[in-house]
Amino acid sequence: MAAKTKVLITGALHPTAISSFQGNGNLDVLYHPDCDRATLLAHVRDAHVLVTRSETDVDREVIDASSALKVIARAAVGVGNIDIGYATEKGILVINCPGKNTNSAAELTFGILLGMLRNIPQAHETVRKGGWDRHRFSGRELRDKRIGIVGLGNVGHRVAKFARGFDMDVAAYDPYIAPQIFEQHGARRVGSLRDLAAQVDVLTFHVPLNKETKGMATKDILLAMPKGSWLVNASRGGIFKEDDVVELLTSKHLAGVAIDTFESEPKVNPKLLAQHGVWCTPHIGASTEEAQIAIGETIYNQVLKAIEGGVVDYPVNLPQVGIIQDQRTKSYAVLAEKLGSLAGQIAGFNPSHAELSYRGDIAGSDHSLIRLSFLKGYLARVVNDYVSFVNAESHAAKIGLQVSDRSDPQFDSYRSALKITLSGIDGQSLRVGGLVFDDQIPRLSLINDYYFEAEPNGHMLLVENEDKPGVIGDLGHFLGFKGVNIATFELSRNRRGGMAMAVIRTDQEVSSQDQAEMGRIRNISRIHRVYL
Repeated sequence: MAAKTKVLITGALHPTAISSFQGNGNLDVLYHPDCDRATLLAHVRDAHVLVTRSETDVDREVIDASSALKVIARAAVGVGNIDIGYATEKGILVINCPGKNTNSAAELTFGILLGMLRNIPQAHETVRKGGWDRHRFSGRELRDKRIGIVGLGNVGHRVAKFARGFDMDVAAYDPYIAPQIFEQHGARRVGSLRDLAAQVDVLTFHVPLNKETKGMATKDILLAMPKGSWLVNASRGGIFKEDDVVELLTSKHLAGVAIDTFESEPKVNPKLLAQHGVWCTPHIGASTEEAQIAIGETIYNQVLKAIEGGVVDYPVNLPQVGIIQDQRTKSYAVLAEKLGSLAGQIAGFNPSHAELSYRGDIAGSDHSLIRLSFLKGYLARVVNDYVSFVNAESHAAKIGLQVSDRSDPQFDSYRSALKITLSGIDGQSLRVGGLVFDDQIPRLSLINDYYFEAEPNGHMLLVENEDKPGVIGDLGHFLGFKGVNIATFELSRNRRGGMAMAVIRTDQEVSSQDQAEMGRIRNISRIHRVYL
């Protein structure tokens, strides 16, 4: 008789999902929702599958505690609590279940928006206490109001659909979505967040929290909103500073703010809660019966596929890359993902086309994994959802990005090289390229007209400047003054006396404030912060 697969579940799942797991005779299920660290380490030792939610940190200690672990399943979208890199190194498949709470989050957005404009919570509480002050709770209609949606991904486009149903004027800002996608979802495309804020009555955010979006709604942008407008955040805390919101509510610049996600949870900023114009819910965007049933059903089915060796629908990593026999293809796949991530961080336009040029010996290889790796690296930086090797091409289609390949076997400057050219509908372009020495040492070799042999790893600064004396010294002095240690420094110029670019790897991240200050150094024209 075959041994049962041991499944440890440490996240609270819907009862239907638990029944499915426990009713499967091939599984030995241990259900310990929200268990402490000691319990987790004790039970994970002989587990083949670990099913988690956000309460469980799956770090190296947990992964190393089990020699049998083959699958880590996250019963949600976010995987920030899992050491993906180490799991991949150990050959452990990590899966999640995205998109199952999309409708719930969109509906909650309108729930808290309607509650805010119609004073529903206050009216409810007044009636419960025996009051009946109808005139006190006079509100506003959504009809003909202008709503601005930041992020037109899975949740954002549902919000756009609902807003049209309320006869609202719908506009959106998303620099990574092609124009036709805006048209498809009935949203007017606006070119900048500031411009969107300036022309709407309601501004609502539907973006992930990352380096690009953290603090994206600065105080200046919130001040650009018309006086008496409303702000909604049902995406992630940290998109704006809550103290700025408190100030704008106090000054009556904002009429109200509806929030489901906060900078600090569960202990919310008391100054924010004390404001009259704040409507709050405790991060319940995914907390519907339907969403939890869908999440539980999906994670159960994905775990079964993984156990049976099938192709799962939502892999976060791809351990199979580690057993590809062609070392060159494997190495260029790793390089392609880094080049894609780099392009996603520095492209100042919305690409409609990407051409991958395979040069030299690599031209004769199977390019499918390399192409997927580029898409995974690029799209992970620009879309509002998780990206895997399985769904990368569908994400590219959603944002209107077309991909083509070109082979150049006659290229002889190096044994092999990869060049990627992104182009936009208005003639913009970005070129990035790289190569791999000895099939195992990746190097960044090209950014537009600049050539390097830089290690694509860690925190990096890309500094473009006029080719004049003193710039390198000024940069070094500035970083030294800020306590930032330089790991490597690569310099290239397009011509003598023209423009130059430095690729600077640093031991720690340079803050956005220091980046802005560095940009004021004489002869510097542009600085990008990059992490690879």
